[in-house]
Amino acid sequence: MKGVLQVNEPMKRRLIDQLGDSPTFVSEAARLTGEVETSGPLVVCGSIRGDGRVGGALRMAATAVWEGEIHARAAVIAGKITGKLIVEDKLEVGATAVLRADIVARSIAVAKGAIIDGTVSVTSGKPVVRFEEKRAAS
Repeated sequence: MKGVLQVNEPMKRRLIDQLGDSPTFVSEAARLTGEVETSGPLVVCGSIRGDGRVGGALRMAATAVWEGEIHARAAVIAGKITGKLIVEDKLEVGATAVLRADIVARSIAVAKGAIIDGTVSVTSGKPVVRFEEKRAAS
């Protein structure tokens, strides 16, 4: 199913299913240093050192590593982040994720097995949702 994540539409499926039609990819072999900015979705499998702004959904695979301050509209994280993560909407943290970061998001769902070392702020006032991942990590 292809589609664009709309802020005004209620989320009916997992964020991982709503990355959009044309995400920017950082391959597993890629190592980027510097600021990263994209107006749409971003899929990271490699490593980034620097701050980032993602206008769409950010997806970080289990192989991904990012050091810096990240701003995204929505995010699904299975990799490692060191720094700060600010998500306007929903953050989904996978079982393989290691976040050594301060986190701010409207809503947060954390899979059993994920590691979060830092402050966590939920701007909606709702509790953090805990879940057990049923899909294979990517």
